[in-house]
Amino acid sequence: MDYNELITTILLSVKMATLATIINLPIALFISLIITKGDFHGKSLLDGVINLPLVMPPVTIGYLLLIILGKNGLVGSIIFKWFNIRVAFTPAAVVITSMVVSFPLIYKSIKISLEMLDKKLEGVAKTLGASRYSILLRVTLPQIIPGIINGVVLGFARCLGEFGATMTFAGNISGVTRTIPLAVYSKLQIPGEEGYAALLVTISILISFLALVISNIFEKKIKKRGN
Repeated sequence: MDYNELITTILLSVKMATLATIINLPIALFISLIITKGDFHGKSLLDGVINLPLVMPPVTIGYLLLIILGKNGLVGSIIFKWFNIRVAFTPAAVVITSMVVSFPLIYKSIKISLEMLDKKLEGVAKTLGASRYSILLRVTLPQIIPGIINGVVLGFARCLGEFGATMTFAGNISGVTRTIPLAVYSKLQIPGEEGYAALLVTISILISFLALVISNIFEKKIKKRGN
C-alpha cells in the first residue's frame, strides 16, 4: 500500500472540500438574504435554478461545466486565450465542481433558517433606531447560526462525496484531482486493491462523522448561550 498516495488523496479531498465550502458560505448567505427579504419578479425562478443541481445527474453537471469552462468552452476559451489559464482538469476544477454541487445544500439550510426567523425581533430593533446592517449583524445572523453550521456541514460532506461531476470536469489525475471517491473507484478497478478502497471509504466516513460531531457541539454551545 502506498501511504504517500493515501495521505495525498485524503489531504487533497479535505482541502478542496474546505475551500469550496468557505467560498460558498458568504455567497449562499447573500443570496439567501436577497431571496427571503427581497420582493422582485423571478424570485421563484432564481430559487429553482439554484436548487437545480440537487436533481441533476452529477455527470450532467460536469459536462455543462466542461462546455462552459473547458479549454474550448464558452468562457474557458476566453480565460485560456487572455490569461493562458486552463480550468478543466486542474485542482481549480475540483473546487468549482464541489461548489456547484454543494451550494444548494448550504443555501437551502440558511434560507430555511431565515424563513423561520422571528421577525418581531428585527421589528423591535428597527423601531429602536438600529440600522439595516446593525440588525443583520446583531439580530439576524446570531439567530440563524445553527442553520449556517448545518449548511456548512452538509455542504462539506457533499463536497467530500462528489464523484460524477468531478470525474467529468476535473478528471481522475493522481495527486492533482483524485479525491477520495475517485481513488476508491480507481482502486476497485485493480485486482487486489479492495482493501485500499475499503480503507479510503472508512476514512471518508470518519471525516464526515467528525464534521457532524463538531457541528453538534457548536449548535449546543450556541443554544446554551441563547438560553
